[in-house]
This record gives sequence, structure tokens and C-alpha cells, in this order.
Amino acid sequence: QVQLVESGGGYVQPGGSLRLSCAASGVVFGINAMAWYRQAPGKERELVASITRDGSTKYADSVKGRFTISRDNAKNTVFLQMNSPAPEDTAVYYCNANPRFSANVWGQGTQVTVSS
Repeated sequence: QVQLVESGGGYVQPGGSLRLSCAASGVVFGINAMAWYRQAPGKERELVASITRDGSTKYADSVKGRFTISRDNAKNTVFLQMNSPAPEDTAVYYCNANPRFSANVWGQGTQVTVSS
């Protein structure tokens, strides 16, 4: 079965930078779209960014110009580069992947805290 493991979360000051990684294992037929979601306490889970296998990207309006999603298909890994994060970006960030011929898979989540 496909499993996702996120890493790179932690504490970052406003205006700093952070890069999240999500590595998929158990991939047999490749992965279609991959995405990053986040959920803050008391708020609904929201889509932060998504990327197709060929590299087409979409971003939430709140992160456009600050965050960048990318992927390495050879390593079945997706990244989220977070530049100039703000306190409102504090949340648990979840990786999501759509393996070919299988159901969507979620990572365990990684906490990102933006605070001075």
C-alpha cells in the first residue's frame, strides 16, 4: 500500500522560510496529482496547493506569491517551499496523493508554527 510521510515542519519566524517534504512509498503505478492541505484549530481543512504529474500547479489565494509546490516524480516526493510565512499560516500541514489505480492517501501531518 502507498504511504506518505511528511517532514520539515517546525517553528519559523514571520518572514523566514521553511520547506516541507512528503515522500511516498509503496508506489507501483505512479502518482497522479499531489497536494498540500492545512488545518488550523477551529478552522476547516483547506487546499494550499496542488500539482499534477506534468507540473501544473494551483494555489490558494492566501499563499500565492509566497509558497511554491514542486515534485520529484523519480522519488515520488512533493515539496512545499514556504517563503515569508505569517502567523496565519500556522497549521498542521497534510500531504495528499492520488496513486494511479488506487484511492487517495493522506500523510500523518506535520505541524508548522509561525511565531516571533
